[in-house]
Amino acid sequence: MKRFHLALAVADVAATIPDYSRRLGAEPTVVVPGRYALWRTPALNLSIRQMHGEGCAVRHLGWEDPKATTLSVEHDINGLIWERFSAQDQAREIRANWPGTDYDPDS
Repeated sequence: MKRFHLALAVADVAATIPDYSRRLGAEPTVVVPGRYALWRTPALNLSIRQMHGEGCAVRHLGWEDPKATTLSVEHDINGLIWERFSAQDQAREIRANWPGTDYDPDS
Protein backbone atom coordinates (compact mmCIF):
# COMPACT_ATOMS: atom_id res chain seq x y z
CA MET A 1 0.00 0.00 0.00
CA LYS A 2 1.27 3.46 -0.88
CA ARG A 3 1.56 6.06 1.85
CA PHE A 4 1.31 9.76 1.04
CA HIS A 5 4.58 11.48 1.96
CA LEU A 6 4.81 15.01 3.33
CA ALA A 7 8.22 16.47 4.22
CA LEU A 8 8.25 19.68 6.23
CA ALA A 9 10.97 22.09 7.28
CA VAL A 10 10.38 23.21 10.88
CA ALA A 11 12.07 25.69 13.17
CA ASP A 12 12.13 23.39 16.22
CA VAL A 13 11.95 19.59 15.93
CA ALA A 14 11.75 19.06 19.70
CA ALA A 15 8.72 21.35 20.03
CA THR A 16 7.05 19.94 16.92
CA ILE A 17 7.22 16.26 17.92
CA PRO A 18 4.64 16.36 20.76
CA ASP A 19 2.27 18.53 18.72
CA TYR A 20 2.36 16.30 15.64
CA SER A 21 2.29 13.12 17.73
CA ARG A 22 -0.96 14.38 19.27
CA ARG A 23 -2.38 15.31 15.87
CA LEU A 24 -1.47 11.95 14.32
CA GLY A 25 -2.30 9.86 17.38
CA ALA A 26 1.10 8.17 17.11
CA GLU A 27 4.68 8.62 18.21
CA PRO A 28 7.45 9.06 15.62
CA THR A 29 9.00 5.93 14.16
CA VAL A 30 12.46 7.49 14.32
CA VAL A 31 13.84 10.64 15.95
CA VAL A 32 17.22 12.25 15.43
CA PRO A 33 17.26 14.68 18.38
CA GLY A 34 17.12 18.30 17.29
CA ARG A 35 17.36 17.38 13.61
CA TYR A 36 14.68 15.04 12.23
CA ALA A 37 11.59 12.94 12.98
CA LEU A 38 9.54 10.49 10.92
CA TRP A 39 6.03 9.20 11.48
CA ARG A 40 4.73 6.24 9.45
CA THR A 41 0.98 5.80 9.91
CA PRO A 42 -1.15 3.50 7.72
CA ALA A 43 -1.95 6.40 5.38
CA LEU A 44 0.83 8.94 5.91
CA ASN A 45 4.62 9.13 5.89
CA LEU A 46 5.44 12.48 7.53
CA SER A 47 8.97 13.73 8.04
CA ILE A 48 10.11 16.92 9.69
CA ARG A 49 13.60 18.36 9.45
CA GLN A 50 14.92 21.30 11.41
CA MET A 51 15.92 24.11 9.08
CA HIS A 52 17.45 27.07 10.88
CA GLY A 53 16.10 30.50 10.03
CA GLU A 54 12.87 29.13 8.54
CA GLY A 55 9.38 28.69 9.83
CA CYS A 56 7.36 25.74 8.67
CA ALA A 57 7.52 25.08 4.94
CA VAL A 58 6.78 22.18 2.62
CA ARG A 59 10.10 20.65 1.54
CA HIS A 60 8.58 18.09 -0.81
CA LEU A 61 5.67 15.70 -1.35
CA GLY A 62 5.51 12.19 -2.65
CA TRP A 63 4.74 8.54 -2.10
CA GLU A 64 6.25 5.79 0.00
CA ASP A 65 5.62 2.94 -2.42
CA PRO A 66 6.73 -0.65 -1.78
CA LYS A 67 6.85 -1.17 -5.57
CA ALA A 68 9.44 1.62 -6.03
CA THR A 69 12.73 0.13 -7.17
CA THR A 70 14.72 3.29 -6.44
CA LEU A 71 14.19 6.86 -5.30
CA SER A 72 12.74 9.01 -8.08
CA VAL A 73 12.31 12.78 -7.99
CA GLU A 74 10.09 14.86 -10.26
CA HIS A 75 8.90 18.48 -10.29
CA ASP A 76 5.24 19.19 -10.97
CA ILE A 77 3.89 22.05 -13.04
CA ASN A 78 4.04 24.32 -9.96
CA GLY A 79 7.66 23.54 -9.19
CA LEU A 80 6.87 21.26 -6.21
CA ILE A 81 9.20 18.32 -5.73
CA TRP A 82 7.53 14.89 -5.72
CA GLU A 83 9.50 11.85 -4.56
CA ARG A 84 8.64 8.17 -4.92
CA PHE A 85 10.61 5.75 -2.76
CA SER A 86 10.43 2.53 -0.75
CA ALA A 87 10.64 2.40 3.03
CA GLN A 88 14.15 0.95 2.64
CA ASP A 89 15.18 3.86 0.36
CA GLN A 90 14.07 6.27 3.07
CA ALA A 91 15.91 4.29 5.77
CA ARG A 92 19.13 4.42 3.71
CA GLU A 93 18.75 8.20 3.36
CA ILE A 94 18.20 8.60 7.12
CA ARG A 95 21.27 6.48 7.93
CA ALA A 96 23.36 8.38 5.34
CA ASN A 97 22.38 11.79 6.76
CA TRP A 98 22.70 10.74 10.41
CA PRO A 99 25.17 7.80 10.57
CA GLY A 100 24.53 7.14 14.27
CA THR A 101 20.88 6.36 13.52
CA ASP A 102 20.19 2.64 13.32
CA TYR A 103 16.79 2.83 11.63
CA ASP A 104 15.28 -0.20 9.89
CA PRO A 105 11.59 0.08 8.93
CA ASP A 106 11.20 -3.69 8.98
CA SER A 107 12.17 -4.11 12.62
